Amino acid sequence: MIIQRVVLNSRPGKNGVPVAENFRLEQSTIADTVQAGQVRVKTLYLSVDPYMRCRMNEDTGSDYLQPWQLSEVADGGGIGVVEESKHHNLAKGDFVTSFTWPWQTVAILDGDSLQKLVPQLVNGRLSYFLGAAGITGLTALLGIREKGHVAAGANQTMVVSGAAGACGSLAGQIGRLEGCSRVVGIAGTDEKCSILVQEMGFDAAINYKKGDVAKQLRELCPGGVDVYFDNVGGDISDTVISQMNQNSHIILCGQISQYNKDVPYPPPLPPDIEKIQKERNITRERFLVLNYMDKQEASVVQLCQWIQEGKLKVR
Repeated sequence: MIIQRVVLNSRPGKNGVPVAENFRLEQSTIADTVQAGQVRVKTLYLSVDPYMRCRMNEDTGSDYLQPWQLSEVADGGGIGVVEESKHHNLAKGDFVTSFTWPWQTVAILDGDSLQKLVPQLVNGRLSYFLGAAGITGLTALLGIREKGHVAAGANQTMVVSGAAGACGSLAGQIGRLEGCSRVVGIAGTDEKCSILVQEMGFDAAINYKKGDVAKQLRELCPGGVDVYFDNVGGDISDTVISQMNQNSHIILCGQISQYNKDVPYPPPLPPDIEKIQKERNITRERFLVLNYMDKQEASVVQLCQWIQEGKLKVR
């Protein structure tokens, strides 16, 4: 059977910015027959995520991420429908997902590597299993529960950077659902800021490309910052950290401003910001959602419940 697939064509270099030419779309073939324990799946959705920038390097800088190989098919989170099955637990028409889904139109996969999906849990919106009810939603929920130390009634203010992104937009809403009294987002356009406030229920949002971020932050968080959901790192994070309270908490989710640079993860803070962090006893521990997979099932149930109740808005 002839298929189309996306392979890694070249590497951008550790300090390079990725370009379209780093990838190549090509025709390939897969077997016409499915072996025992396998299924043939048609790809419906693929998730393209920031962490994949690290996989474009020969050395990902991480022990849990494998690099993509040159001229080999790329892979990541994906969803598809079973077209043919020789696996005892999967039937034609079943929807399935995997973290290592190949970027190709049709694939033959080991049935044991796939998780069956129940579309009704997300009101039929299958792609949510790669977003709000998938690894993205789990990252937001478990990040807040494991590293945020949010307590209902404690009058905490949460700031989210990269707040209009897949993870950030959920994190702000979940912060509120878990008990934060004030949630402020940081994003890059007026339109994004407007969506955060009008649709996602954030109290306020700052366009970091306009005006003085530090000044706006002081005005919008008069009591300081208790919880910071950090997706971006760099100057924005330094500004937020400088306004954090004693014994506050950073949820270190991502550092996207640093991904095209050859720096360790998490990147070290500038000396003056590191001094503030230590003096105020601000926690900044690496957070990796894969370390909490024992809580995955219950957390997905919670996320799906919020989606069905309309408490978690998704775009």
